[in-house]
Amino acid sequence: MTHAPLPVPVAAALEAANAGAVEDFLAAFAEDGAVDDWGREFRGHDAIRAWSDAEFIGKQVRLDVTACRTDGATTTVSAQVGGNGYNGPSDFAFTVDGDHVSLMKITG
Repeated sequence: MTHAPLPVPVAAALEAANAGAVEDFLAAFAEDGAVDDWGREFRGHDAIRAWSDAEFIGKQVRLDVTACRTDGATTTVSAQVGGNGYNGPSDFAFTVDGDHVSLMKITG
């Protein structure tokens, strides 16, 4: 599917996740960035790494983007999620601050 270009930090996070590249995934986030996984917040690189190892990249996640929209600093990416964890459609709202993701919120 064709969609508008993603902000660079969002594209970097998605590409890193799909490549299983944990260090690159973390580099897309600000030092105090966070992941909000259905209300469970993981703030900072160490917490994001622990979450990702257990539930995201550690489960060989695959995100196939089906749509995206940007409103201000937030880009919401709809994706078909695959891997050895959750499989199905989901939305990821990325808030970008400068060159990094400040928040990735799994919203649906």
